[in-house]
Amino acid sequence: MTTLLLIIGIAALVLIGLALSGRIGKKISLYFILIVIAIIMLMPFYMMFVMSTLSTNEIYSFPPIMWFGDNLLTNLKNMMDQVNLPRAFLNSCIVTFSYTFLVLLFCSIGGYAFSVYDFPGRKQLFAILLGTMMVPATAGIIPWFIMMSKFQWINTFQALVIPSCANAFGIFWMRQYCQNNVPKSLMEAARIDGCSEWTIFFRVIAPILKPAYASLGIMQFVNMWNEFMQALIILRKEDMYTLPLLLRSMVSDRGTDYGAMMLASTCAVLPLLICFLCASKYFMDGLTAGAVKE
Repeated sequence: MTTLLLIIGIAALVLIGLALSGRIGKKISLYFILIVIAIIMLMPFYMMFVMSTLSTNEIYSFPPIMWFGDNLLTNLKNMMDQVNLPRAFLNSCIVTFSYTFLVLLFCSIGGYAFSVYDFPGRKQLFAILLGTMMVPATAGIIPWFIMMSKFQWINTFQALVIPSCANAFGIFWMRQYCQNNVPKSLMEAARIDGCSEWTIFFRVIAPILKPAYASLGIMQFVNMWNEFMQALIILRKEDMYTLPLLLRSMVSDRGTDYGAMMLASTCAVLPLLICFLCASKYFMDGLTAGAVKE
């Protein structure tokens, strides 16, 4: 389906480009290709919403059903009979919100320190920090598990939150934003007024970092909300499952109710969509801030 839409879009774009010329033709071609790309990107979400209202037999039917069915309540009942969705949703909220808060706190402090303070070994330490970003996450799974086992953090949420709450990417992101958007004259003025370093950061610098907080917060929120590998290793009890583990538990060798599974997937995706739509303006501000220096 996606490949077919892409081929149709490219063919139509070529025809439009041949038929039109000049500025108007370029604009029409640009808008058309953007619409095609948007449709291709939204199609998986649309099909997920549609499948959440269909039975398993209807999902397997060919040609595929492209409109909503009348099996939503049945899928909802089957889903609630199979899994404890409210508990998994609460677990995901606890892990994700606490992780996002700690990432924004520690990474902003670390990035601010690397950007403002000239301490011995700063460049070397920052180079080591960047080097850790090149190491695959899977390479540290076994040492991480051994450490969590010695801390007796198996089957606990802190094993997912604390080890990565001051990650290299977050510190790098905040450091770059501070370098481009935090004037040193502002900090000097605050010091002259008698502010301590912590007061300067929380009262003066933190409000300036709002766009960076929004963009980094959304990225880290999505990463932890979708975290599967570490949660699969560390969380053993069903009442500790997060949403990705809950979705995995719905897959069975004896048969999978894909209608109920698509409904659970829809419930898992909706918070991410709402979060991004509400904070998209700040997210884009954080991505583009500092791109152009005056």
